[in-house]
Order: sequence, then C-alpha cells, then structure tokens
Amino acid sequence: MNSLLRASRLIDALNTAVGKASYWLILIAVLVSSGNAVVRKAFNMSSNSLLEIQWYLFAAVFLLCAGYTLLNKEHVRVDLIHSRLSRRQQLWVEIFGTLFFLAPVTLLILVLSWAPFVDAYTSGEVSSNAGGLIRWPVKLLIPVGFGLLLLQGASELIKDVAELRGLDRSAPTAA
Repeated sequence: MNSLLRASRLIDALNTAVGKASYWLILIAVLVSSGNAVVRKAFNMSSNSLLEIQWYLFAAVFLLCAGYTLLNKEHVRVDLIHSRLSRRQQLWVEIFGTLFFLAPVTLLILVLSWAPFVDAYTSGEVSSNAGGLIRWPVKLLIPVGFGLLLLQGASELIKDVAELRGLDRSAPTAA
C-alpha cells in the first residue's frame, strides 16, 4: 500500500503542477479576448485566429484542470445525501463512483479521442475558417485532459482504500 500511496502523491503533484500552470492560460485568454474586442471595436477588424485561440485556451483550462479539480474535491456531488452518510459510507460511495462511473467514462473518452487527434495531426487539419488554426493541438487536449482525470481518479481511489484500511491517506509510512 505504501508504494501505491507514493504513486498517488506523484499523481497529485502532477495534477497540482498542471492545474497551477493552467492559471496562466486564463490570464492569456482574458488578454487575447480583451485585445480582440478592443481591435474589433476601435478598428472594425477581427481575426478568426484570435477567436479560435480563445476557444483553444478555454478548452485547455477546462480539460487540463479536471484532474486538479478532482484532487481539490471541487467536482459536483450530491452533498444533500453525501453529507448525511458516515465517513466510511462516503468512502464506499466514492470508491463505487470511481470504479463504475469515473474510470469507465474517462477511459472510453481517452481511447475514443485518440484517433481524431492522430487523424488531425497526420492530415495537418486546419480550421475551415479563414485564418483558422491547426486543429491537432486542441484535439490532443482531450486525451491528455481525460488521462490526467483518470490518473487523479486512481489516486483518489488509492487514498480512499487507504483510509478505509485505517491508514493516513496523505503520505506513505517509512518502510
């Protein structure tokens, strides 16, 4: 169990680093959006590539931060029911949800999103809009984001099982 808890800490550190790095993408998206709005209003000009980069940045934040959001327990849950359960019952609900909902869906999306990324990359797919951007980077975000979410789900599962066994879920003991 200690080696699993160490792996869990590495996954947590990875998603924390990706989540915190993604904060900058929000700033960049705001600056691009603001700049595009100013140019559009002041000079009656617009750029499809700037509009698409806003979309890419939003997708990056949303997808790359999913694992970070799970790590910080910020995903939607039915607290009305969950809060009335004992801690042990809550852990079992979390384990069930991870094994029967989170893991299968994230794995399915990860697998199904890989081929469209590869197709876009190998074909050099470009947006059909004038001045549009290449599509493979945004398509790569889908399997990467769901991969990070799946890893974080595994990390949470490890910590939940450790807590059920009476172990400290935050750190492995020295061996």
